[in-house]
Amino acid sequence: ARHAKLCDSPLDIRHSLDEQRAQSGRAWIFVSATLGDASGMKWFCEPAGLEDARQLRASSPFEYERLARLYVPRGFPKPAEAEAHAKAVAHLSARLAHALDGRTFVLTTTVKAIQTLSELMRPFFEARESEGSAPMLLLKQGDAPKRRLLEQFLEAPRAVLVGSHSFWEGIDVPGDALQCVVIDKLPFPPPNDPVLKAQSDRLVTRGQDPFEALFLTEAAVALQQGAGRLIRSEEDHGLLVITD
Repeated sequence: ARHAKLCDSPLDIRHSLDEQRAQSGRAWIFVSATLGDASGMKWFCEPAGLEDARQLRASSPFEYERLARLYVPRGFPKPAEAEAHAKAVAHLSARLAHALDGRTFVLTTTVKAIQTLSELMRPFFEARESEGSAPMLLLKQGDAPKRRLLEQFLEAPRAVLVGSHSFWEGIDVPGDALQCVVIDKLPFPPPNDPVLKAQSDRLVTRGQDPFEALFLTEAAVALQQGAGRLIRSEEDHGLLVITD
């Protein structure tokens, strides 16, 4: 009631980066696994003012066709059918984790879904345990720091981890410890985000389609990041499930 917070965010970093490049007189190298697949890497280069950059796109060293499978279940409830979709995602994730003795990440697009899916999965594991199956450790983002959750996931004989945005990138679990990644929805950014809304409005004034130029590309890059948790070495193998 007594405080207000004002957040200012640039729609792109072109001008500030131009100034820094002009002043430094040095070479600049930008490296990432997810700079976008469009020609010229427009998703990154345009807002950064790097259209003049020399570019090199290196293909992945991993043979995904040999190492992994993609499963998109048919006849699945649509994400808009929130309750039915959550139940179906939880049931499928629990079955997969049970079949694989854990070794499963369930990545959600919202923080709210972490609690929902965890609560729906727990009765499945409890029922299997009562039937004689080994216990399943159900971990979820928010119960402990990120590093501790990963340690528990690796230490437990059987474990499944449910997490949102902070587990879509920067997580490295190579080998047999992680064999399945479930993604609940295609990770489109929220349309009511004020920065994205402003970027959309600017694209419209330029005669561009915001869905094509912004939202679709953002979702594709985020999906690459989430899917990238599965295969972390030349000999990893596993299953990627997208329930959307």
